[in-house]
Amino acid sequence: MTKQWMPLTDPQWDQSAGAPVFNLKRKRKHDLRQILDAILWLLRTGCQWRNLPSEWPHWQAVYYYFDQWKHQQLLAQINAALNEEDRIRTGKEPLPSPGCADSQSVKLHPMIWKDRGLDANKRVNGRKRLFLVDTQGRVWVVLVHTANGADGPAATALIGDLLWRTGERLEKVFGDQAYNGVFAQALGERGIDFEKASRPESAQGFVPVAKRWVVERTIAWRNFFRRIVKDYEYTVASSVSWLYLANIQIMLQRIDHQYQTLFPNTF
Repeated sequence: MTKQWMPLTDPQWDQSAGAPVFNLKRKRKHDLRQILDAILWLLRTGCQWRNLPSEWPHWQAVYYYFDQWKHQQLLAQINAALNEEDRIRTGKEPLPSPGCADSQSVKLHPMIWKDRGLDANKRVNGRKRLFLVDTQGRVWVVLVHTANGADGPAATALIGDLLWRTGERLEKVFGDQAYNGVFAQALGERGIDFEKASRPESAQGFVPVAKRWVVERTIAWRNFFRRIVKDYEYTVASSVSWLYLANIQIMLQRIDHQYQTLFPNTF
């Protein structure tokens, strides 16, 4: 994984905007490629909107597009399309059959009180992120809620989105004991198996669990994006959008690496 920001290459832009998501035919004041570059730069550096450097379009213009794409679910659509492309590249079916669920509690900016809670177990005052990924760590759906919310009941809200993204191919979801309740029951009602995958009770410290450690790795990858190491967003919808953008960035890097391997003399 590339740990610093780099502008979008032509293959990356073609893959992200080439998907029938952006309307590139209409005349615009700002270049959408530059807007997306600016948003990904913010994701990497953690800069405030109002402190966006002058070489980028005005911060209000960049924020306008981010807000529009957030409400139109365009970022979620791009994320799903890039996930499918990356799975095909690795010789897999476009949609996953097994999935993995886990959560991460993160601190919330001290000036924000909306959707704030205390995770007493991890001693985190903020919000909780729930990830549903495939067995290679690609993020398919995300939910952000108060940190004091229980994982299992909260995860049931994601089942509809998960089925919409994966279709009828999803067969099983792995998770720990927190999901072995109402979430597992809700999956069963839709014909999806739930399998508890937890470390042995006698084990101490981190223990890789087969079929489920990948979601822990996915959560760890968020540390490469300063905008999301802590939650700075007033709304959970914005938090979700940044998490999708982080996965989009990772998928674009993989796609760019593939093109450089196939066509080394064009770069």
